[in-house]
Amino acid sequence: MQPPSRRAVLGAAPLAAAFSLDDKPALLGGAPVRQAAFPSWPVFGQPEEQALLRTLRSGKWYRGNGSNVRRFEEAYARAIGARRCLATCNGTSALFVSLNALDVQPGDEVIIPPYTFIATVNVVLRQFALPVFVDTDPETFQMDPDKLEAAITERTRAIIPVHLGGNVCDLDRILAIARRRGVPVIEDACQAHMAEWKSRKVGAFGATGCFSFQASKNLNSGEGGAMLTNDEALFERAYAFHNNGSGLKAIGSNFTYASTGHNLRLTEFQAALLLEQMARLGEQVRTRSANGAYLASLLAQIPGIRPARQYPGCTLNAFHLFMFRYDAAEFSGLSRDMFLKALRAEGIPASGGYSPLNMQPFVKNTLNSRGYQRLFPEKTLREWPERTACPANSRLCSEAVWFTQNMLLGPRSDMDAIAAAVSRIRRHSDSLARLASA
Repeated sequence: MQPPSRRAVLGAAPLAAAFSLDDKPALLGGAPVRQAAFPSWPVFGQPEEQALLRTLRSGKWYRGNGSNVRRFEEAYARAIGARRCLATCNGTSALFVSLNALDVQPGDEVIIPPYTFIATVNVVLRQFALPVFVDTDPETFQMDPDKLEAAITERTRAIIPVHLGGNVCDLDRILAIARRRGVPVIEDACQAHMAEWKSRKVGAFGATGCFSFQASKNLNSGEGGAMLTNDEALFERAYAFHNNGSGLKAIGSNFTYASTGHNLRLTEFQAALLLEQMARLGEQVRTRSANGAYLASLLAQIPGIRPARQYPGCTLNAFHLFMFRYDAAEFSGLSRDMFLKALRAEGIPASGGYSPLNMQPFVKNTLNSRGYQRLFPEKTLREWPERTACPANSRLCSEAVWFTQNMLLGPRSDMDAIAAAVSRIRRHSDSLARLASA
């Protein structure tokens, strides 16, 4: 295989002299492309410190007597363009609240993608509902809308598309199918803060939209989450569920309850952090978006590297992850594991991302439990593996490579370094493959 020319690999984007393609890879004794660390995460300073101290000294640490949670809910609802925001203790609980507010019960079915964090399936299993996996569009890493309608049955109670990595699902098609079949949509936007579909923020299109503020997320309070909705009745049910069954008007006043529920409240300390972190979010979004688009333009010119595509309706990718597919055949058969090792040696942290969620043993073990055996017909459970087979996703899981969002917060030269490292590995892929097999 002939290596590509410098211009074919890097296009018109210049590289610093230190990133010469003639250098040997670090795994073969060359100097790493990059020795400095990428920007650290989280980003914080005096505003966050002062906000936490004010909350500490106020003695009002609980949403029932403080104001931080309410102020954050109002600010985040405005930012997303939703009528209501309910802050929760994490993104998983935002999904859990949504399922309960929509009355998803044992014996129901919920449609989810197989390329997502475990929380998306865990909340379905905790409802004793049946997770129905719809295969992934490998070009975008999102739920394949072509496979959605065939997965809907009379038992389907909700659809949870995931805006994976800050990219956006094909919302037009998913919502149209959901409306036609009368099934509510829960947007899992836990990785997609401020992402846009046709210039509107995601999280406000479905019956609910759910966000995570866990430590790795683009908006961060260590742990935390939020559920957004435009439906007042649904919001009241959600509020009651997250507050041990006590509705919005009853909090702090009596011991009457509207429903069963859990304690899933956000603390005043977390809300204080989020209010200050929101002040940084706009600039961070712009930086990630610009760097992500630039890096995609560089990597797309390297044979064997296919950055995740965006649907035409995605007008802003939040880039919680920069994701691409790696084709070993274009790298002299160099395995993905060895490619990742070579990248790390060059000072470029990278991972292989998710494994196929629909094939995880714990899911099958749960469906074989006595509770599920009582709830679902034997034929339904017997046919579940074939019904939820996701071959495109299984292949994607063997090809995917991720960079984390903090790597997109630095200068454009950081993106040049990443592209230079990938180019160097491909140029010397024959030698690296021989090293791997030695």
